[in-house]
This record gives sequence, structure tokens and C-alpha cells, in this order.
Amino acid sequence: MTIFSANLNMWLYAFAVLGAALIGITLLQWGQPLICTCGYVKFWVGSVFSSGNSQHIADWYTLSHIVHGMLIVLLGRLFFPTWSIQSLLVIAVVTGVAWEIIEHTDWVLNKFRAATLYQGYFGDSVLNAVFDYLWMLAGFFLAHAIPTALIAVVILCLELTAAIVARDCLTLTTLMVIYPLDSVEQWQQELNPITIPK
Repeated sequence: MTIFSANLNMWLYAFAVLGAALIGITLLQWGQPLICTCGYVKFWVGSVFSSGNSQHIADWYTLSHIVHGMLIVLLGRLFFPTWSIQSLLVIAVVTGVAWEIIEHTDWVLNKFRAATLYQGYFGDSVLNAVFDYLWMLAGFFLAHAIPTALIAVVILCLELTAAIVARDCLTLTTLMVIYPLDSVEQWQQELNPITIPK
């Protein structure tokens, strides 16, 4: 049975929609702004140093969320080949919702702020957090539709693109939160308009 078969999967789709609603309601209750406090909505923010980063629909961290969804399918195929795609979708929804909520706890926000790149980060807007979750699901469905080897290639391309252009990606974010390296931090800060020599 494919993920697009009707009956059972209607419950999964409802579960996925409920996940988006749970993120939005939780973050609103915690005081996160509905949209960017600038008062308008943009589709793309192209600098990780912009005050609009993580406040609009998409930015360089969108690639990390797409990778998250793709990794679930890739790891499922490699290590749990007997698991159904429906089971993997449940994992995607649960981990996607959990991350968007846990990311906005004081403990995680403080871990982010300990790295220079994320100083001043006060969390995502509700709009951005919900779209991060939706981008993750988009990555999941994309990975489901393509061969395993191609999933790995796309993940590598997304990570390298974000690392080269924005100097941050899922791998670097994880590294800098768990084990910050001065050399990586200095390299990232070379793109900071505040620190670039005039």
C-alpha cells in the first residue's frame, strides 16, 4: 500500500495537519509573534544575519528542515526496510512537531545563543515554525518519490549549498550547539555585515 492510498492515510494526513496546528497554538501560547514583528510577510530571507531570518516563510534554514524530512526516509530505507512509509510518516510528524516546540524552550534557545551566529535569536515566528514543519514534510514526500541513492545526493547538495553560501546547515548547526568550534565560528562570522571590515 502506498502513502497515497485513501482510507488509512486520511488519518495520517489529519495527524500531519494536527501537528501544524499544535505547533502554531503552542508557540502562540508561549508568546512567539504570529508573523515577523516587522509587520509584513516575505517568502525568502537570504541572509542568516538578517533580523528577518527565521521570521518569514523560507530562509537558508529551510534547507535543513527539508533535509530532516529526507533523512527519515533515507534512514528508514537503510536500517528499517520492513517499516511502512506510513510508519515513517508518523515519525516525521512526531519529530517535526517535537523539534519546533523543543526549539523554543529556554534551554534550547540559550544553547543557540551561546554560539555567536545565533546571538540575539529569540525564536521563530509562528508562521516560520509552521512552514519549517511543512518544509520538513515536503522533504519527506520528495524522498519517498525518488530512489535511495538520489536521496543521499540531494541531501549532500542541500547541505553543501547551505554551508557554502550561508555558512550554516543542519550539520554545522548541530555541531555548533553540541560542540562549538572557534574555527567554525570565525569562518561563519566572515559573512556577518557587522564584522566585515569597511
